[in-house]
Amino acid sequence: MPRRFSRSLAFPGVLLAIACPGAAAAPGRPATAVTVVVDANDATGATFDPRAALGAGIDGSVSGAADRLLTRHNIAAMRSAGLTRLTYRLRTELGIEAWHWNPAGAWSDPARQQGYWTSSDRSAGAIRVSYGYRLPRRGDTVDNANDDDYSRLTDGDDASFWKSNPYLDAAFLKDGRPHEQWLLLRFDSPVDIDAIRIAWGTPYAIAYTVQYWSSDNDYGPGAHWITFVHGRVADGAGGDVVLKLADRPVRVKYLRVLLQQGSRTAPPGSTDWRDRAGFAVREVGAGRLGQDGRLVDLVRHAAARNAQTFAHVSSTDPWHRATDRDPRLEQPGLDRVFRSGLGNGRPIMVPVGVLYDTPDDAAAELRFLRRRGYPVRQVELGEEADGQYGSAEDYAALYLAWVDRLRPLAPAIRFGGPSAQSALSETWLDSDPERSWNRHFIAALQSRGRLADLQFYSFEFYPFDDICGDIPAKLVEEDRQMHTLMARLAAEGVPRTIPWVITEYGFSAYSGRAMADLPSALLMANIVGQFLEEGGQAAYLFGYGPSEPVNQHQPCAGYGNMGLHMADSRGQATTPLPSYHTARLLTRDWLMPSGPHRLLRTETAGAADGTVRVYAVRRPDGRLGLLAINRSPDHSVDLHVLSRNRAGAMRLITGKVRRSVFGPDQYAWIDRGPASRPGRSDPATVSLSFTPDLHLVLPPLSLAVATTPVPAPTHATRKNR
Repeated sequence: MPRRFSRSLAFPGVLLAIACPGAAAAPGRPATAVTVVVDANDATGATFDPRAALGAGIDGSVSGAADRLLTRHNIAAMRSAGLTRLTYRLRTELGIEAWHWNPAGAWSDPARQQGYWTSSDRSAGAIRVSYGYRLPRRGDTVDNANDDDYSRLTDGDDASFWKSNPYLDAAFLKDGRPHEQWLLLRFDSPVDIDAIRIAWGTPYAIAYTVQYWSSDNDYGPGAHWITFVHGRVADGAGGDVVLKLADRPVRVKYLRVLLQQGSRTAPPGSTDWRDRAGFAVREVGAGRLGQDGRLVDLVRHAAARNAQTFAHVSSTDPWHRATDRDPRLEQPGLDRVFRSGLGNGRPIMVPVGVLYDTPDDAAAELRFLRRRGYPVRQVELGEEADGQYGSAEDYAALYLAWVDRLRPLAPAIRFGGPSAQSALSETWLDSDPERSWNRHFIAALQSRGRLADLQFYSFEFYPFDDICGDIPAKLVEEDRQMHTLMARLAAEGVPRTIPWVITEYGFSAYSGRAMADLPSALLMANIVGQFLEEGGQAAYLFGYGPSEPVNQHQPCAGYGNMGLHMADSRGQATTPLPSYHTARLLTRDWLMPSGPHRLLRTETAGAADGTVRVYAVRRPDGRLGLLAINRSPDHSVDLHVLSRNRAGAMRLITGKVRRSVFGPDQYAWIDRGPASRPGRSDPATVSLSFTPDLHLVLPPLSLAVATTPVPAPTHATRKNR
């Protein structure tokens, strides 16, 4: 349930009581009586500077997107929201692609324009755009970006192959820990299996185990991997092998080959250590042996993700060729981003590739940024490693290897991650009863005595996949999710002494009406307020640029999208969306542009359904800033602000008061499928007055800000301090 009381009402110091006495509500909208008490003299709350705490992110996208996004018009529109910090997101990592952050660079096999790429740490001209390169040794059927490539394990071509990441080999890591690799198949429905075909590449596995999952459910309680009766091999010799796994067929939905010891052989003529590190498999089939001893293969083999049996692997070799450039995935150039003005002169958080790139390329990127003199204080290692369904222990090993390579180059930079797709991610098809991916990651760092090398913790926060149904109820549910998430991270060992950063947030990772209507404004305000109140350092809004309404997941969700503005046919910002108005309300009304702001304790009573939240700050100008959110779809809220001293004496707030309200009178969304658009989009209504009786009305689904003088302590209050 949402936390309505953060502490007992009996605490010392001057108090403000925001009383909701049930004043007249809008016609047909019954009022809710709420009381909020704010400790105006609280000295224990978190302190933050809006210049560091509030930001937004830009990402890679399809071809031509950088030119459409980074125009003078769009940059001015984005900057006017007041979100001064910037994070650069790495879409190539989601797409299982290598990132050529500088189009100029060198191949490990330059004669054939292939191998392992290292971008140049110098560039005479400005880098305006950079590219992703598909990995021809890919083992995954699907990815989290454009999702238009396929696994080489089940593509029907024995000339192609999957290969695991050589940087997870003991020859590179030297961490004394096993990093077994694996490949798995998932059948559409359970099938009878008693044999497997493995066409090995080079290097092949000498020792490996073939297993099946004990449940048809990938998260089945108590489910675990079972080794086939004849599924253990200790003397593999490569080649094309058909292995009898069981005397009788076993009903299987998930099949795994656990790769435990490699041959350490390389193709003829190879001189690169990476060629002999890891494991390579050309094709996998599985089914039943016929009476003639031939395999009746139940695996669908096709060079298309929608036509092949689903395959997933533990890691992928970042080897690729010049011809593998993906024309549909580009990243804005680093020079273009840093020179755009979107960083507002503040340090920009930048990524380096980890899962599908090399440490040498990451090192070159940092040298480039240093030579350019660009302000960088935080470098995020990889992106959404948990969302790749790989091992947390493998990611932790790569993380530390990259830190060891990069820290001597940039001792003043803080390195962090894991840029988790969700801080609540669970491990997949794992028999360990501890299912938290993050706990495994933290434990892996702790086991090596290296937790101090995690200098900030980053994650994404998209609370809802399902954006249909009762949206106001979801807004209230987000409170519980955020509180649960923060408590769990602390319990799992993420140090509270390092910054916790939300590197992307929004209503959902999928598009829909709620993201372009008033609920998105209320969600944004609450995420920012709650995250900072619970100890977070910075939150970055995803959807900085203009957008068009789309529906990509659930027809019932309607059409909408993340963004500050609607986009015209040329991708240029037009009508502001709720997130824009909310950003300005936060950065220009609730907060001052800069300086230390202290969050104050608040206690709320009278809103038993959790629909009302209030966040309070003491601003650098000494005024009190109150952010109030009403998430009820049909009840208005009346706020009457009073002060109370320690003795319990009540008095009206007097003085100059600034009120700002944003809700249905300012914004309305016209729901017309792909042609959906704002029917009304006005900024918050602002009023200034000198009043002896502060009164503020919040209509349903609205938010408001009031800034008032902090009442001076009474004589009795001073005496007891």
